Amino acid sequence: MDSQNKNTILAIALSVLVLIAWQFLYVSPKLDAERKAAELEAQRQQVEQSQASQKDETAGSENISDAGDLPNAGTSGDIPAVNPADGAVPGVSATTRQAAIANSARIAFENDHIIGSINLKAGRIDDLRLKDYHLTIDKTSPLVTLLSPSQTSEGYFAEFGFVGSAESGDVPGPETEWQVSGNDKLSPGNPVVLEWRNAKNVTFRRTISLDDIFLFTIEDTIENNSGNAISLSPYARVTRFGTPQTANIFVLHEGLIGVFGEDGLQEVDYSDVKDDKQVLSETHERGWLGITDKYWATALIPDGSFKPRFAYFDSGRERYQADYLGETLTVNAGGTQQVGHRFFGGAKKTEVVDAYQESENIESFDLMIDWGWFYFITKPLFKLMNWLYHQVGNFGVAILLTTVVIKAVLFPLANMSYASMAKMKKVQPEMEKIKAKAGDDRLKMQQEMMALYKREKINPAAGCWPMLIQIPVFFALYKVIYVTIEMRHAPFFGWIQDLSAPDPTSILNLFGLLPFESPAILAILAIGIWPLIMGITMFLQMQMNPAPPDPTQAMIFKWMPIVFTFMLATFPAGLVIYWAWNNTLSIAQQGVIMRKHGVKIELWDNLKSMFNRQKGDTPSK
Repeated sequence: MDSQNKNTILAIALSVLVLIAWQFLYVSPKLDAERKAAELEAQRQQVEQSQASQKDETAGSENISDAGDLPNAGTSGDIPAVNPADGAVPGVSATTRQAAIANSARIAFENDHIIGSINLKAGRIDDLRLKDYHLTIDKTSPLVTLLSPSQTSEGYFAEFGFVGSAESGDVPGPETEWQVSGNDKLSPGNPVVLEWRNAKNVTFRRTISLDDIFLFTIEDTIENNSGNAISLSPYARVTRFGTPQTANIFVLHEGLIGVFGEDGLQEVDYSDVKDDKQVLSETHERGWLGITDKYWATALIPDGSFKPRFAYFDSGRERYQADYLGETLTVNAGGTQQVGHRFFGGAKKTEVVDAYQESENIESFDLMIDWGWFYFITKPLFKLMNWLYHQVGNFGVAILLTTVVIKAVLFPLANMSYASMAKMKKVQPEMEKIKAKAGDDRLKMQQEMMALYKREKINPAAGCWPMLIQIPVFFALYKVIYVTIEMRHAPFFGWIQDLSAPDPTSILNLFGLLPFESPAILAILAIGIWPLIMGITMFLQMQMNPAPPDPTQAMIFKWMPIVFTFMLATFPAGLVIYWAWNNTLSIAQQGVIMRKHGVKIELWDNLKSMFNRQKGDTPSK
């Protein structure tokens, strides 16, 4: 197989790879999102009012289920069920968020980053908004809401309680009405204390603390004045009603997540836990678990050994739950015991998550951010970009500078590759002679070609390395721009006010000059300015080389910039800016190397030849 055929096959393979990636990253996710939205709407219209009594279906667990009896926690080793009265049905009996908060006794909390309240019933953290993040780039738009009371259509809360025994009597659970003791507002350095006593004279005292960012600490003290030894087990859960609409994109996990000791990272999609009902694990000494969105997450961090579970319940109203049951505690008569939990509820900001992993000694907490399989490339790439951002104050500029750094690091390999390409061009006349001399004898032609390569110290495949190296870097950068909250609503210059969103301009309305928006039906044609710049730079880069003699290869290289322009039009603007800038640097780099090796740059001749053909002239040979 000669070098031209090899290059043709490589070009076809790369094109197919890109098209497949496009299908996985954009086409299929969009179709799935539309289908899920239709299913959710149909479900909202069909769901009826929850019945007064409810018992959740379970898949059976040795000591964890959601079928415990109310009003308080289960007394048979089970995590208690969510009260049916708590779960309003979407579209039927949903309470507004404001009404649900106003109609319940609460303790307010606030620091510089979050604001909300804790429901004294069950002691749930079910009202939490993020002060640093708005729904849109407009700073006057509403704050992002992470947690809401269970009576609302998007109920989402964290709860901490106990599973008791016959000796312990009732223990804190979903129906417990806590009483405030002392301070009635939670803030950093000012914890709140809640108390509750059961009929057997067992007192439960809960101290809740809040740090400066997103971490709550819950410390429960059990005072046993019942006259007999009692046993009970702590539990914690985050519960989310309804199926959230997710991006369903290949490079991002949204759903249930955790790190379980030696088992490591566990990621379970909503659809998977919905099919399996429960995903159980053995008892572990360290780890955490919760629910993650693209930019936000909740996480439970036990202070001791725990048995985790991911679960789905569909009785009355569907909900997803990440929970764990702690080790059994024995409290002697007249004695006390303490048990603690930690709860993270906030934005997945890299510096914050990494700091919690270090300061709180949380196992692999940084994996809450979906760095992907190429963690060793993706996270360092973000660290570099984030450091540059802090130097220049603009993430778009940081992307440009990161590209320069990457180019500098890979320059030796690129230099070798372009040098090999330059040598190939210098021996092109000799290669044509070999082809003419060999005629139809393919074996003889290949033998003489290989001898030529060996004599001139040419590696025919070396010219492919620059493009191949760009692929993992491209996907790593795509991952960084798409999944990191630091890119959300990060502006560049001019019309690019959100690097994580596509270029908002469109060729259909002359980039905003005409007074109408592009019709949705023509979305595929809504190409912005930066995708066009990217396409032009890609076209110019390809014109640096002689036109391929093989018609198939020539056609692929001719259409590839056009295909990429349409594909990247829907990608985050930050990625398109990177690609355009990378192409520009590659053109300059290749030009310098080619001049160094005395090889003619074909750019202007190829452009002239193209215009001559358009005029009907016969191009000179």
